[in-house]
Amino acid sequence: MDTGIGYFATHDAAGPAEVARLVEEHGHAALYFAEHTHIPASRETPYAGGGELPRKYAHTYDLFVALTAAAAATSHLRVGSGICLVVERDPIITAKEVASVDHLSGGRLEFGVGAGWNREEMANHGTDPRTRMRLMHERVDAMKAIWTQDEASYHGRFVDFERIWSWPKPAQLPHPRVLVGGNGPGAIDRAGAFGDAWMPNFARGGVLERIPEARERGIPVTVMGVPADAGVLEQLREAGVQRTVRWLPSAGRSQLERALERFEAAVAELNGES
Repeated sequence: MDTGIGYFATHDAAGPAEVARLVEEHGHAALYFAEHTHIPASRETPYAGGGELPRKYAHTYDLFVALTAAAAATSHLRVGSGICLVVERDPIITAKEVASVDHLSGGRLEFGVGAGWNREEMANHGTDPRTRMRLMHERVDAMKAIWTQDEASYHGRFVDFERIWSWPKPAQLPHPRVLVGGNGPGAIDRAGAFGDAWMPNFARGGVLERIPEARERGIPVTVMGVPADAGVLEQLREAGVQRTVRWLPSAGRSQLERALERFEAAVAELNGES
């Protein structure tokens, strides 16, 4: 089991390039950026974490700008979306962005996808929350067609296009790993249907109990939002988790380093190095 870092890259904190260099220097395998295109000022959907929505949600850089900056600043760190809200994105444009970052980075992109939770945000993009899961499935499938076919077509209920050319193709074959986020009842089914891994959020609860189902179905698991706790990390390792990812605060370098040290102390304890 290796380790990764999650980060809301905001304009008023350490930038994505600086954070990426720091994470690579510390020996972590991957860095994942969160995405929100905007936050509705009159938002009614309750924050899943409880309480007031943290300000960082409305202050993030564009996901693919952050990924490009991180990839350009590093040499071997894997960079990824944790998650990309594909229900709020045009699939042809997003396929181009994914392929471009993967190509420019030498095949280091991991494509985490999700349908999101903020219904007002989705609605502002013309997405019906009631059909967002099927929309996500079709958009991911359509992107796979674009990545893997010289002349791609796709015909679905929500996505429909005929014979297009789009280069570059991703450096990774057949395409970057698609990690399907979500903790809902159908999340593992969706990961099996159109993903390469399941990427639940540990803080939402119930993850440990569901990992055996994913593993029995041959679906690798990357867990986001793990605590800096050696006992929890041991449970996740024993369950067969591929990667654990710890969120860092959107802050300056000194605060980031302290947060990294706490997580790394827990990892060292897990590995009997403390």
